[in-house]
Amino acid sequence: MRAIGWLRRNWLEAGWVAFAAANLAFMLAEPGLFRVPFFLLWISLVLVYGFRPWSRRQTLLVVAAMSAAVVGVVLMDGFEGDELSGKLVAVPLFAVLFAAMAWHARRRAAELEQVEAVAEMRASLLERQRQFVTDASHELRTPVTIARGHLELLQRERPGAPELEVALDELRRMDGILERLLLLARAGQPGFLAPRAIDIEAFLGDVFLRWSEVAERTWRLRVDLVGLLVVDPDALRSALDALLENAVKYTDPGDVVELAAYADGSGGFVIEVSDSGAGVPPEALPHIFDRWTRADGARTRERGGAGLGLAIVAAVARAHGGRCSVKALERGTAFRLHLPVRIAPENASSPTPAAEGELAGAGRADAFGGQDGLGTMVAAVGESDLSGA
Repeated sequence: MRAIGWLRRNWLEAGWVAFAAANLAFMLAEPGLFRVPFFLLWISLVLVYGFRPWSRRQTLLVVAAMSAAVVGVVLMDGFEGDELSGKLVAVPLFAVLFAAMAWHARRRAAELEQVEAVAEMRASLLERQRQFVTDASHELRTPVTIARGHLELLQRERPGAPELEVALDELRRMDGILERLLLLARAGQPGFLAPRAIDIEAFLGDVFLRWSEVAERTWRLRVDLVGLLVVDPDALRSALDALLENAVKYTDPGDVVELAAYADGSGGFVIEVSDSGAGVPPEALPHIFDRWTRADGARTRERGGAGLGLAIVAAVARAHGGRCSVKALERGTAFRLHLPVRIAPENASSPTPAAEGELAGAGRADAFGGQDGLGTMVAAVGESDLSGA
């Protein structure tokens, strides 16, 4: 029973032993064809070792046993002179060659095991970090909500109290940070995206109209695409909100903020948010999409940033199979989302040009024809509190 169990566990080695014995017998029977079974022995040994690497001690025992068996066959075949010496020299040479191959294979396997262990450790740390962020964000939301509720009650009794306004503003800012932390914690997990077909013109128009009421800027919308887009609209809206919020923070009244969309020429498309503000320092560009990275620490703290907005943009782009990039302009900065999603036109007819009229809540708006008949809207809108964005 033990022998049968061993054969089941080591069927590969047992098969190789039978094959080696057959080749050794053939060497004895046909000395003139010695080279063919000799090479087959070593080739088969290499193949077996590739499937079932043995320990160092087992490898040395196998090589020594096979070398001794081959030497015994050579001596029994009655070779003489140079032929005998040539065959005897070939045995240790092949043994050393196999030993060197086995040593490199074991070294490579050890390195791979080490790399896999490090990868598993990092994956475990990342999962624990994500779980911590999720748990901490959920736990913090409850006391923040309770504190805000009490402060709002006090505000009704003492309207206009500056200390209450400051406290509520900080709680709103903390609530926004918690929401973004939860979004980043979900990014990359199964089910993070819920894609569906949306009308890109209507979607970007809605995002633009909401933000055109936020601050006194010169707002521009340029969409050179028409049709349906398969994305997660909520995740994409969060990314665009982060980019537009960032553009408003780093611009002043009268500066230009533009939202644009166009094909990239490779089956995908680009959504771009550019501004004519202060721009990003060159040394900050390589790390601008990292978490907690802020291009200008002093200004960001003054204006309420936490360094999570652009990290959300990068996470949403990666989740859609795309990427994001940033480019310093002559004046200002352009942030781009490159999404590998094809646009499927709803019909072959040209889209209806944007109608002229007043934007809701805007001071004035003009529309004039542009590419694809959609046009570019430029709006100089009234000033409002950024905290409501």
